Amino acid sequence: MFYMDLLFSLICMLLLIICV
Repeated sequence: MFYMDLLFSLICMLLLIICV
């Protein structure tokens, strides 16, 4: 599913921002 992939990418980006 395209939406799930997009959501996962968004979460990953958020996690990365929070970690930094």
